[in-house]
Amino acid sequence: MGTAPASGSEGEGPASASLRQRELDVAREIAHAFLTANSTVEVYRLALARLTPLVNASFGSVFLRDHADVTLLKLACAQNWPQSSARYLGQLRIRVGRGPTGQAVAKRTAVEVADVFADTTLREWWEPARELGFVSLISLPLGSASHADGALTFYFAERRAFAEDERHLLHLAAEQLAAATRRTARMEELRRENKELRAERQELRAELARIADLPRTRDEFQANMSHELRTPLTAILGYSDLLLSGQAGELEPRQRTLIGRADAAAGVQLRLLDHLLELTQLKLGRSEVRHEAGDAVELARQAAELAGPPPQRVTFQVVSEADTLPLVTDGEKARGVLRQLLSNAFKFTTSGTVQVRVRESLLEARRAIAWDVSDTGAGISDSQQEHIFDEFRQVDGSSTRLYDGTGIGLAVARRTAVLLGGTLTVQSVLGKGSKFVLTVPAEIPDDDNDKGVTAENAE
Repeated sequence: MGTAPASGSEGEGPASASLRQRELDVAREIAHAFLTANSTVEVYRLALARLTPLVNASFGSVFLRDHADVTLLKLACAQNWPQSSARYLGQLRIRVGRGPTGQAVAKRTAVEVADVFADTTLREWWEPARELGFVSLISLPLGSASHADGALTFYFAERRAFAEDERHLLHLAAEQLAAATRRTARMEELRRENKELRAERQELRAELARIADLPRTRDEFQANMSHELRTPLTAILGYSDLLLSGQAGELEPRQRTLIGRADAAAGVQLRLLDHLLELTQLKLGRSEVRHEAGDAVELARQAAELAGPPPQRVTFQVVSEADTLPLVTDGEKARGVLRQLLSNAFKFTTSGTVQVRVRESLLEARRAIAWDVSDTGAGISDSQQEHIFDEFRQVDGSSTRLYDGTGIGLAVARRTAVLLGGTLTVQSVLGKGSKFVLTVPAEIPDDDNDKGVTAENAE
């Protein structure tokens, strides 16, 4: 019995070409198992069924650490084993460090046996070898360089001395199989997270329907559940980032595309929860205004950066009647409203211009600042212009089919404008564009100097 390190095979000629072809065959069969299977055990089963004849073995097995006792190995799957041994295999436990399979796991290196009957240290394996009909075997560890989760073992009916190219091929099979199962385990974890999230969302819908006649209780519930749902969504985004960054192994283009879509969908869901949480905080009167001195022009520029770049065929600019327009307001909240308005303008404008005009204005005979966010996009019909500020309300017609959205952003924006002591209005012509005007006091109102302003006392 001996051990063999992984090694490559280089050279020219028919032998080298044949080896490369077999390597491709191994990679293809393992990839097929990964794409077809729904669990790690199924990956092992499908791969083993295809690899065993490919390496000219009589039969094969995968033993993994027993979760009840990690010092023991139990059978995960087998290929071509005699049916008479099925019950025996199901009950068999191999201690890590004992026998070729146990030693492969303990030493994290391949263990070869050219002739089991010629090795007196394997006397206890002679009887099973006779019954099962194998003479030689090779056992390869599965896992990482620092930890072996189990072993892949191939058994051969005749005495066999493994050539260097055979060792290389078998090592390649074990390494790629271990990588495939790690990726599958990550996907299983993501599926569990998604299943839990769907279950929680269903519970949320049921609860919301039951308490629909108790608005404040419903809003409390929305706020709490929004916090709770962020946790699994953040986990999903974290796992997808791990996969996309290659931490779990290189992805094929199709795999990267699918995981990218899952990542994008989770990101949309997280933004929805953020909007929902912000809306419920406003409705419950828990959102406070923190006044600070600032510059209205700079707030517009910052909001544009947060909204992201405009579409390729859209020209964007911030214009102002002065280089700076000082004001005292809650800059973070004003910036959030402007960001929402700009994001909408970029989304609904495929070509043309989007502009923010910053100017001084009047609000109830007091000095105010107005931001005019105008675009040359889809526009809104007269009948829908006030409804767009309703919660979960979207414009009917083609825009709902062409553009995504939740119907929460503008509801949050208008409530925030009111909280700031201001207004948010819209002017629009269907097919020609829209202009949203956010107007807020430039100074702190007298009656707000002695008390905090919340969403409740602002309305």
